[in-house]
Amino acid sequence: MSVEDTDFNSSNPSTKIHNSFVFSGPTSVILMLMMVTLVAVIVSGNALVILAFKVDKSLRRQCNYYFLNLAISDFLVGAFCIPVYIPYILTGRWMLGRGLCKLWLVMDYMLCSASVFNIVLISYDRFLSVTRAVSYRTRQSMTHQAIIKMIAVWVLAFILFGPAIIFWDVVVGRSRVPKYECFAEFYYSWYFLLSASMLEFFSPFISVAFFNLSIYLSIRRRRLRSRAPQLHLQLNEPASAQGEGIPLSHNWRIKLTIRASIHSNTTSPSLGKQHPSIRRAAHTSRLSRDKKIAKSLSIIVCVFAICWAPYTLLMIIRAACKGRCIQHHWYEVTFWLLWLNSAINPLLYPLCHSSFRRAFSKILCPRRHTTPPSSVLRDCQ
Repeated sequence: MSVEDTDFNSSNPSTKIHNSFVFSGPTSVILMLMMVTLVAVIVSGNALVILAFKVDKSLRRQCNYYFLNLAISDFLVGAFCIPVYIPYILTGRWMLGRGLCKLWLVMDYMLCSASVFNIVLISYDRFLSVTRAVSYRTRQSMTHQAIIKMIAVWVLAFILFGPAIIFWDVVVGRSRVPKYECFAEFYYSWYFLLSASMLEFFSPFISVAFFNLSIYLSIRRRRLRSRAPQLHLQLNEPASAQGEGIPLSHNWRIKLTIRASIHSNTTSPSLGKQHPSIRRAAHTSRLSRDKKIAKSLSIIVCVFAICWAPYTLLMIIRAACKGRCIQHHWYEVTFWLLWLNSAINPLLYPLCHSSFRRAFSKILCPRRHTTPPSSVLRDCQ
């Protein structure tokens, strides 16, 4: 994806599009340390997510497979895309040949797109867990549906840019890429980049924002709808029903029932026959869980926009003006934001779930780990 500075003195941008530059010694060392650190963070963070699925079988539920798919795409970004790019940016010359250049471009574009599509898939799954709670619970054991969606993500990510990268010069009849440079042939085709960006950024961003807004509105409606009935129950319950004077053994049974209700994802037909305090506790627990989902998705929207919007907008503008209106260093900064997103995702997604944290504890601190009596399904709801 990345290229060097545009040669503004060339009248034909197709003959010499970029002018290589070489960093000074100290600058090269600093850049090398930063890039190696980023690679280490991306690889280790996403490898931990992948390894968690191997050591903890309880994670192998439909909702968690999407995190696995995201971790695989981000892991490959750190294990392949960035290491191949490091010598190119430091020397300003692509020395690996045209074939490996196309392979690197296909992998880079595909992995970044797959990461975006996985984020959309995770957001959609969170949306269903809140708005279609009953049917969502029944599908949690159907892992084959999750696998089909995971494969679809990779197919769509490849189709978006892969064929264009491989066959653009064949269809056009010539190559615009100089010998010692590596960038996509459609780099200055703004119409293609605009169309692809609709599928790679704008549509996913709108979708994730829609899912987040829908979850927020659903929670708000349920909270407003529940206020009046709860107030009526509180005013009409006898003192014993509100917890005053309830026998100790009865209190103990109520607590057990509340715990069972917390793990349920929606109101069951028998819930209406339960104690009013139990109903209130279960309802409060579900609202609290859904609020956490809404908060996490709002963070997803913000991080996704910060990492992808600058690159997408500058890419389209740069293509439209043939690279003459955007200096290369600004484009390079936005480009690295995309890879930074692959380092943030392991912190933003799995670490927000207690089931993944328990799996990480098994891997990193096996001697100190003790398995608490909790439900993995709760994190999928």
